[in-house]
Amino acid sequence: MKIKDHFLTQETFQLEETSTKGVFKTTPLPENLDKYYDSADYISHHQDSGSLKEKLYKFLQGFNLKYKKNILCRYVKTQSKVLDYGCGAGEFLKFIENDFTAVGFEPNDAARNAAANKLLKSTIVRDITQIENKSLAAITLWHVFEHIENQEDILKIFYSKLKDNGLLIIAVPNPTSFDAEYYKEFWAAYDVPRHIYHFSKNGMENLMNNQNWKIKKIKPLLLDSFYISMLSEKYRKSRLFWLKGLLFGAISNFKASKTGEFSSLIYIIEKK
Repeated sequence: MKIKDHFLTQETFQLEETSTKGVFKTTPLPENLDKYYDSADYISHHQDSGSLKEKLYKFLQGFNLKYKKNILCRYVKTQSKVLDYGCGAGEFLKFIENDFTAVGFEPNDAARNAAANKLLKSTIVRDITQIENKSLAAITLWHVFEHIENQEDILKIFYSKLKDNGLLIIAVPNPTSFDAEYYKEFWAAYDVPRHIYHFSKNGMENLMNNQNWKIKKIKPLLLDSFYISMLSEKYRKSRLFWLKGLLFGAISNFKASKTGEFSSLIYIIEKK
């Protein structure tokens, strides 16, 4: 399938299935990916502008943060050491830092600085290899895993840093959801080339159920279908894109309640 970078450059890329069935890679992958992140919109919510749009975003973000924290609290003992890999502006770290020993890693300078300015107890590291082996109870990646090219290498590092039976909690978009199939090449969560890999539910199961890892549970991120659908409608230049996005986001969640194919899925993965 050919997909355009609707967000920034309007360049066209191809999705090709990898050796892992159900996992696809963006090709050709640009040598300099940094320029594809060169937009204020990628860090637009690091500061509060006070606008109605910003207030709505913060309200929905708060719902998502609470949902994510509840998942973490269900599977990980409080005060355990947790790494949020790709922590962005530090919103999740700030939300959990009173309940866990929270550590963040973020490669983007602007996002990392924004995180450092708002965190009271959490720490930010520049190199996760410096984290003590078998010291982490969990590593979270909230819409980060799809951005990582050297996934085999990073999974080995995660494995070494997690305690026995420690958890990887990975949230990624699902290209076999209803909204993905409905919007096709306009589906905003393809987000090429920033999203290097694309994981169907079966693809993630094929990738992560092996001698090192086992998927314990799969849970939905319910709000993602609405946001992704609204952005997809915007890419289609639809009038009332927000209304249509809400409608098709709701339809996607309704269908997924029967199939399990939600717009975004959270994989709770145990280290063997």
